[in-house]
Amino acid sequence: METFERARLEAYFARIATQFTPDEQTASFLITHLLPERPAFVQAVAAMTRLTAVLPKPKSIHPDAKREVEQTVPVDTLTRDLFTEADDALDYLESRAAGETICLLDVGGYFAHTLAEVHSRFTGRIAGVIEDTENGHRRYEDLDKLPCPVISVARSPLKDPEDFLVGQSVVFSTEAVMRGRGDILHGRPALVIGFGKLGSSIARLLQAKGVQVTVFDLDPVRRTQALSQGFTVARDRETALTGAGLVLCATGAISLRGEDFSHLRNGAYVATVTSSEDELDLAGLPDVYTRTVVGDHVTRYRTTGHYFYLVNGGNAVNFIHGASVGPFIFLVQAEILAAIRMLTRGDLAPGIHEVPVPNREAIATTWLSYFNR
Repeated sequence: METFERARLEAYFARIATQFTPDEQTASFLITHLLPERPAFVQAVAAMTRLTAVLPKPKSIHPDAKREVEQTVPVDTLTRDLFTEADDALDYLESRAAGETICLLDVGGYFAHTLAEVHSRFTGRIAGVIEDTENGHRRYEDLDKLPCPVISVARSPLKDPEDFLVGQSVVFSTEAVMRGRGDILHGRPALVIGFGKLGSSIARLLQAKGVQVTVFDLDPVRRTQALSQGFTVARDRETALTGAGLVLCATGAISLRGEDFSHLRNGAYVATVTSSEDELDLAGLPDVYTRTVVGDHVTRYRTTGHYFYLVNGGNAVNFIHGASVGPFIFLVQAEILAAIRMLTRGDLAPGIHEVPVPNREAIATTWLSYFNR
């Protein structure tokens, strides 16, 4: 990022922080993709809260961004196990913010599993959670009872540009990896598993490139939407896998279980839009498959009479090339900052909430004044 671009971004976040100054300053824990442009957002969170620690998503850490953030904020190691057991989660939170009021800024529902117990036992107060992804939104939504407010920006209209551009980056990176091995998209039927915002974006982009696209989704409503947009809709996963030369997984849940991989046609590529632990049950793959790295970011899984290629180890394919969506990501980040103020007011009931429309409009207006020049 050029110096003037960084200065403009910092000015934008300073303006947002002024618009949504919290009623009180709480402590915070920030889970995030630590990408090249992310330090400016981290700085903004630190201006609005006492940022206790940054926990970068393991497969999306840019070394320069990490070094910059570490100069001002502790950067801790994030694992699913850290928040799987309540005792471990409590020990960690207490070590950083014992007795304080804290906001948990999440990407993917990391805090969801132990939230109720942690909320009841923490020596301070958990003001609430802010969740950025559809996968995480569903994890909080699936809890029997939320002990505190959860503000989700996952379904915000301000996230629509990001979702569309993430879809573009997924298609770009998938094609680039295939071309690196002498393969191309054309003539290779594609299967998109999951027809949510990301999956539908990917399907449309592939279709625009002249690729034959089939969609599989468990939700009958989404299947009707896919049909109305001209896609072939698979009746069952097994048949769909058998005919696909490229499989893109975009459910945020397990798209392929161990027994599914044997139905892939020989030479099929498999890529995902999120981490392998969320999309693929690789542990369930039969032990008869051998794994061989056969190119940049490509692993061949092979057994007698069958083989397929896994891209980027099953992790988000677009992170190979930085996963950039340009300045549109700053819309959602600003909405997260607005959500911080909502939590600090302390007047939200337990449950899932959204940022009000007037706040989103204010964010969009500010964003346009900085980035629509």
